[in-house]
Amino acid sequence: MPYRVSLLLTIALIIPLGYFVRFSPLFPDWFSDVFGSIAYQIFFASLVQFCFPKISIAKTAIGVFIFACVIEFLQLWQPPFLQAIRATLPGRLILGNTFLWSDFPPYAIGSTVGWLGMRQLKRASYG
Repeated sequence: MPYRVSLLLTIALIIPLGYFVRFSPLFPDWFSDVFGSIAYQIFFASLVQFCFPKISIAKTAIGVFIFACVIEFLQLWQPPFLQAIRATLPGRLILGNTFLWSDFPPYAIGSTVGWLGMRQLKRASYG
């Protein structure tokens, strides 16, 4: 299967899985937070690779991790325009609303899992 098709399938699977884990009442909050953050990283790494497949997978994973860290630190900044964005569901899902140091390890794990998965997809792909 071509690499970009594999990435598209990954994206199509990780979105509902991530939402299910993040918002399901079946899981404790800590589980939803950790595995939702891991899914978030895998999604964004796959999306970046899908859009820019010539960028190295390692650079993609590192860039997505750094981006997530910047977004996390941005949660400490509360100007009115960001608060207005965070008041919407898409804004809250992308920008978050609460800074937590405990979010950084799941971001690192998600970026690493994304890197390993994309590397495997690329090796297994043709075209």
